[in-house]
Amino acid sequence: MHRLNPAREHVIGLYRIVIGFLFACHGLKTLFGLFGAKAPAAVGAWPGWWAALIQLVCGVLVCVGFGTRVAAVLGSGSMAYAYFTAHAPDGLFPIQNGGEAATLFCWSLLIVAFVGPGRFALGNLTTRQREAQPERAGVTA
Repeated sequence: MHRLNPAREHVIGLYRIVIGFLFACHGLKTLFGLFGAKAPAAVGAWPGWWAALIQLVCGVLVCVGFGTRVAAVLGSGSMAYAYFTAHAPDGLFPIQNGGEAATLFCWSLLIVAFVGPGRFALGNLTTRQREAQPERAGVTA
């Protein structure tokens, strides 16, 4: 398996992009009635509209890799909340209660929060710029 190590950061980055994109699409579906949704959620309706807003914003942030860990934790928590309030009362297992998407998003985003953004993240640009700047400590003009 050591032959896969050089691609690790690239695969993590691609994983983050796909999960973020799918999470944002999940929010778009509920907010605007896209992708085969029956109807959009009523503006401001609790918890559906707010959950969809979190999904859209966090999904975009995770996808582009900016504020990735915070957005992933928030998105993961919102999916855990959705699972336990909307799905779990209908059955023990996600396959019984229709909570597969909530479960998968919850755990996928939690992995992103712990592993980090990987490659291709906008957040990496600011880190590289800080590392490239020479230390100016102790220099007086």
